[in-house]
Amino acid sequence: MADEHWQALEVAHRIVFGYGHLTWEWRKGIRSYFHPLVFAVLYKVLALFGLDTPWFMAHSPRLLQALFSAVGDLYFYKLSNAIFGNSVAKWALFSQLANWFMFFCFNRTLSNSLETVLTLVGLYYWPCMRASPSKAPLVLRKWGLAIAALACAIRPTSAVTWVYIGLLELAVTRDRLKFLVLEVVPIGALVLGLSCLLDRLMYGSWVIVPLNFLKFNFLSSGGDYYGTHKWHWYFSQGFTVMLFTFLPFSIAGSIKSKCWKLSGLIAWVLIVYSVQGHKEFRFVLPMLPIALMFSGYSLSVMEKADSDSRRKGSLDSHMKRPSKVGFAIFFLLATNIPMALYMSLVHQRGTEDVMIYLSKEAQNQKVKGILFLMPCHATPYYSTLHYDLPMRILDCSPSEEKGIPDESDHFMMDPVSFVSTLMTNRSLPSHVVLFDSEEQLLRDFLISHSFTEIRRFFHAHFKVDRDLQASVVVYALAN
Repeated sequence: MADEHWQALEVAHRIVFGYGHLTWEWRKGIRSYFHPLVFAVLYKVLALFGLDTPWFMAHSPRLLQALFSAVGDLYFYKLSNAIFGNSVAKWALFSQLANWFMFFCFNRTLSNSLETVLTLVGLYYWPCMRASPSKAPLVLRKWGLAIAALACAIRPTSAVTWVYIGLLELAVTRDRLKFLVLEVVPIGALVLGLSCLLDRLMYGSWVIVPLNFLKFNFLSSGGDYYGTHKWHWYFSQGFTVMLFTFLPFSIAGSIKSKCWKLSGLIAWVLIVYSVQGHKEFRFVLPMLPIALMFSGYSLSVMEKADSDSRRKGSLDSHMKRPSKVGFAIFFLLATNIPMALYMSLVHQRGTEDVMIYLSKEAQNQKVKGILFLMPCHATPYYSTLHYDLPMRILDCSPSEEKGIPDESDHFMMDPVSFVSTLMTNRSLPSHVVLFDSEEQLLRDFLISHSFTEIRRFFHAHFKVDRDLQASVVVYALAN
């Protein structure tokens, strides 16, 4: 995913090493430095110990996110246990670990991944989420508030989740005025103040990121520039694809458990996000574990039914017939494991592979400059290359006026004319990177300018949101 590199790692690389590309979001001040600083600390440690090699630069951020995800798994189990008990908790954890989308996305360095971890940790500390809210120590709620505020600082849209939880807590708490005045306001103000101070330090001026984020994404629908979907997309496609074969188990668990506060949370978040035109799978990632908790409830019920059946029937009759839960486990693993492995290890891997290759070539002094003739932000950038040399990508900053195409659009409309103009006005790079779909149109042009194909990396078997981009091709300028 492009966003995992450009929204965090590229920024972190610039903070630590002094070079890296900041996308238009940072010029508009709609991103907080809170999340990139997590990886900036990692990069600084690598640099201090001389470990900032191509391998570590490409893989260590994922390893760090894997540690965060492990914390999320732990608190997911604790949350499930606090709400439904141990039997459901173990099956909920199985569902989380076996779900293809959690496997695919949870360890990626997206702000949504860390938001999901903080959501699971935060929910565990809120009394309103417990089976008996009145018995939970109120000191836990302060931790829940702090974590909720931190999640909102990292990703302002997390407020959608915490407004629902806050109202739920307000409905069950005894002293509502104390909750609002002595807990919500001071803790929220403290975290917001620290976030603003950090952004003031990094931006060099006062920038209220949550306000800018709200203006761009909700008040002006700026996100629609990158595509829109029908209002029902999360219900009919997005969230259902994320759940995949866990969907019927999650629906059944939601009905059987009658835990309407959790069902309501999922519905609330999906409905609010459905109002926006621009939609992505990752936006609703924090709700996926909650839905998988209901799947765990279904599997727990099935296990109990199998146990009751064994007690009532004879051992011989049981041995002849496989258990329902055993069949369900086989079905879920057989459908999710291939999907998880294919999407994580095979699908759209070319843009990652090409940058790892170019990084090694750059370290060996074989690369002098790179031109990326591809849709914007298609590959990682300096955070993976980790070598200070000239690189050029096609700009896709949204225009102030709707309907005006950006550089990436101009290139896709007429690749030959665009590249002819581009190379006339600048010195030739040593390497050109592009997808094979555009390479077919530009091959003669590149050859006429003394470029030759040197490597080709597999990328995808089928198209997603554009024409099939089967491979990533690298051309080099002949000596």
